[in-house]
Amino acid sequence: MIGLLEGKGTPAKKPPERVFSLRLTVTGCQPRIWRRLIVRESMWLSRLHDSIQVAFDWFDYQTHVFTLDDLRFGNPLRRDDLTIEDDRDVSLADLDLEHRTHFTYGYNFGEVWQVEIKVEKVIVVEKGAVYPLCVAGERAGPPEDCGGLEAFHDMLACIKEPQTDLGREWVEWLGPDYDPAACDLVKINKSLKKLAK
Repeated sequence: MIGLLEGKGTPAKKPPERVFSLRLTVTGCQPRIWRRLIVRESMWLSRLHDSIQVAFDWFDYQTHVFTLDDLRFGNPLRRDDLTIEDDRDVSLADLDLEHRTHFTYGYNFGEVWQVEIKVEKVIVVEKGAVYPLCVAGERAGPPEDCGGLEAFHDMLACIKEPQTDLGREWVEWLGPDYDPAACDLVKINKSLKKLAK
């Protein structure tokens, strides 16, 4: 009996799936707010959006867009001067990230949060590892709906003086658990693990 592969040699071995180490930095924040995410190349760009939301403790209330040179992906939109393609149709592998140094993620067009995404390295999937994974970071993300970069810096100054009227208002709005210096990797990865399913 003749086999299907007879005469064709051994079938080509599929290359191992790769993962990207991405450094995410919220633009303009002082002190710096950043995360390092490890993600599979097969991840949908929309899932990277979800991961960024988790990493900075945002709630996905607003519009978002990824910008790679002249390409834009996110909440789909077509206007005369702007086209944003649907990020649910694109994987990270489609974006040729191994040949890019960086791209950007914009969130909440009213408050205009920008996250610079640096492609640090490309590595092979580690056996048994669950991705996405946040392996490092500093400081809490800017709170959702805090008013943008300038208001965020004002907020940080005000909560240092909780005895003032503005300080008291901000502390009340933020809640007792908010710590601008904290980056809770355990909490972030617990939420990211739900995305991996």
